[in-house]
Amino acid sequence: MIPDRWPSPAVDYLSSLPLEPLLTGEYDSSPTLVHERLRAKYGPVAPIELLGVPAWFVLGYDEVLLVMQNVRDVWSKRVDNWRAYAEGRVPPDWPLLPLLQADNMGFHDGEKHHVLRTAWNAALRPFQDPADKRAQTLKRAMERYCDDLIGVMTEGTSTGWADLSTQYGRPLPLMVANRLLGVTLSRGDDMMMDQWRLLDGPDSAGAYQRLYVALLELATAKRHQRGDDLPSYMFAANPDLSNEELARELFMLPGFLDFTGSMICNVIAEVLTNPQLRAALPVGAIEETVNRVALLNPALANLSFRYARTDVKLGRFTIAAGDPVMLSIAGAHTDPRFAAALTPDTIRSTRAHLAWGAGPHGCPSRRLATQMATIAVRRLQDSFSTLQLALPPDQLPWRPSPFVRALRSLPVHYELDASFVPSPGPRSRIPGEPPASPSTAAGDGSGSQPSRSGFWAFLRKLRRRE
Repeated sequence: MIPDRWPSPAVDYLSSLPLEPLLTGEYDSSPTLVHERLRAKYGPVAPIELLGVPAWFVLGYDEVLLVMQNVRDVWSKRVDNWRAYAEGRVPPDWPLLPLLQADNMGFHDGEKHHVLRTAWNAALRPFQDPADKRAQTLKRAMERYCDDLIGVMTEGTSTGWADLSTQYGRPLPLMVANRLLGVTLSRGDDMMMDQWRLLDGPDSAGAYQRLYVALLELATAKRHQRGDDLPSYMFAANPDLSNEELARELFMLPGFLDFTGSMICNVIAEVLTNPQLRAALPVGAIEETVNRVALLNPALANLSFRYARTDVKLGRFTIAAGDPVMLSIAGAHTDPRFAAALTPDTIRSTRAHLAWGAGPHGCPSRRLATQMATIAVRRLQDSFSTLQLALPPDQLPWRPSPFVRALRSLPVHYELDASFVPSPGPRSRIPGEPPASPSTAAGDGSGSQPSRSGFWAFLRKLRRRE
């Protein structure tokens, strides 16, 4: 039986507890059931084992929000504050260690975090402000990328089978990221492939090295030749950034891509399986639908570790200084104290959900990700007269991950709308953008050029006809 009060922590108190394994088959198929079981047994905080490492799993809404807001600077993102790591008790080959050791904004505290966050906010602002012409041009480009993806996915037939994860939801953010980076067409093609391999492929280690080298070369080039792109705007906001620092910051993009692609797929899956959400689309509530799915099935289910700077009471436990906690956004959203206040019979959902984080480490690209998902769903709605899941909803394959709730595939049967006209090849430039040339940036107005890109050749290989 679990007592109502727990003893004051000794240094190894967490390790001495019977730990609940988190990454199980049950968790992959139905994380909500795991959350309910842990909540019933432990309350809002549970001791877990994550790939062999002990940690606290926080799944109470109030507790998750409290740690996120970090008003008294109790929690750190710096891995050096993890007691077991500092004492050499974390295996050097532990799979998640490279992520937690990352030297970028997502894993800094205090002034260092503030300086980097300020640069990110300034660099993203032109692409997220609806009144800015650069944001308007990016919006038109995203619509064209969606149409090109649909054109390649359905090439040669008006009806058939497609995987909206690998052929649509996941590649779209890669294309948008290349545009934001301002990379050349040939280099961008290589980078998109390596970003894909980094997130899901047997050559992830090699892709990591190649991608870092490419980002460092890009940062070096942008220092001397600025453009209307994310790296140039970051240098403008903070000229003191070294090339290496900027490359490390830009390396956060694969995580953003994984999250955004997963969110797009989750929205599509919910729309196809939830009649209420699907019925709301024709009345122009797509962005509200994206918001609702962020609540029901957040793509970023759990956050990376935070470490207690001092002993702190959380739920029924006292967390010892140096202990790691993993915040569960998905768990917080199913906390009865929060979920009981929701109204499931309406598309209008509370904006108090935590899918975008909160406090100092809240998502700086929230508007961009929401817009990308909204456009992706709208273009599907406009392009297909029929979209139906090719599997029962409970048989959709989810990708095992400690952080992201992501579909491995999203198979559908489709019928194109008679009004959809696929692009026959490279497109003319979007008004207001520079003309295309062999050395211009991918997405600089020349379109995504599906007939000339190795990335598009890769996507064509994913097609299957029944």
